[in-house]
Amino acid sequence: MATRRESFVKRRRALGFSQESLADAVGVDRSTVGRWETGETEPQPLHRPGLCRELRVSAAQLESMIAIPAELTPPHAVPATLSKSVRSECDDEIEAFELARRVVASDVGNETLSRLEGVFHDLATKYSSSPPEDLIERVRRYSGYVRQLLDAKKTLAEHRRLLVLGGWFSLLGATLHIDLDQEDAAAARLRTAMTLAQHAGHSEIQAWCLETDAWRVLTNGGYLRAAELSKAAQALAPKGSSVEIQATAQEGRAYARLGAPKETYDAIGRVHDLVCPMRFPEHPQHHYQYDPAKSVSYTATTLAWVGDPAAEGYAREVISRLAPSGDVSRWPRRVASANIDLALSLIASDRLDEACSAAQNAILSGRVVPSNHWRALEIVRKTEDRGISNARELREAYEDMRSARGPAQRVT
Repeated sequence: MATRRESFVKRRRALGFSQESLADAVGVDRSTVGRWETGETEPQPLHRPGLCRELRVSAAQLESMIAIPAELTPPHAVPATLSKSVRSECDDEIEAFELARRVVASDVGNETLSRLEGVFHDLATKYSSSPPEDLIERVRRYSGYVRQLLDAKKTLAEHRRLLVLGGWFSLLGATLHIDLDQEDAAAARLRTAMTLAQHAGHSEIQAWCLETDAWRVLTNGGYLRAAELSKAAQALAPKGSSVEIQATAQEGRAYARLGAPKETYDAIGRVHDLVCPMRFPEHPQHHYQYDPAKSVSYTATTLAWVGDPAAEGYAREVISRLAPSGDVSRWPRRVASANIDLALSLIASDRLDEACSAAQNAILSGRVVPSNHWRALEIVRKTEDRGISNARELREAYEDMRSARGPAQRVT
């Protein structure tokens, strides 16, 4: 049960503050001051220097006032009036005390943060092989837990680690919402991830937010905007980082959809230059650690979109390397995407039956996420336009895949 903090209340009244006027002075709502006084909550660390200043008490005295009932430990008497110079000295001292306290005081701890970082790493690694609907609930739960910890007592270093963790979890959540074609949720999580990253000064997450938004926009036909977002991501990205490479590849895909071959091939070349010096990552399936082999998949898609017949070779390379025996359990999305790229390339070279077979392999795999349904539909329509005998069967497979999503989800 909450205990009323009588010493806090008496101190406020002795200095002529109402709840409302103290709230204004500290920068909170009146109801927040009310909850402090009834013992429902404690002042957050960022509000304590202001309270010490307005109530004219030391950090230790404030801690006593909010932690122990007044009848047990009465507050020390503090002069009601102080000269400006003395108040300034007190303010400086309080800020120093508060900073020192926050550096060593914590209810979070390194072990908790390390475990959360491990959870994120695990989820980001499972992204390539797990259906998005299987991961989104876990991301929601851990994002909520990080949010709770942000209200706990913690050191400054721990606070930044939490901001970074919150940014990563929100970014992954946005990516999953895009895969599920949930536009509003994706946009909201991207905004949250960007805000947290900005507060943490984490340029890598900020760049990933822009790159991820570029893909979201591209799936909705905003190709020019996707190219602009990809360039903005590259400008923010640490040099040689995974996000710089991914954003460059995204730029190439956007220009391919715009029918701009010069810009498309330029982006493909820059990706190649960035990937060449890279070492093979320890965790190649990690969504935010660029695997050099991933550039082959992106090149296949980009060339297929720009109408280059070389896309076929790249797509076949992806399929043969990642699923040599037809097992797609490790890289299901990338193999499904490669089959769509292969089908598009085969249609361009009038090998229509092979194209239908490749498209069916992708659709029937169950690994084409909702955000990529439009790519499968593009193949279906092209086979129908060509009057291919297998087009009807392919259309039925596509409709079955789409209907499996349920009526509440939007179809592009």
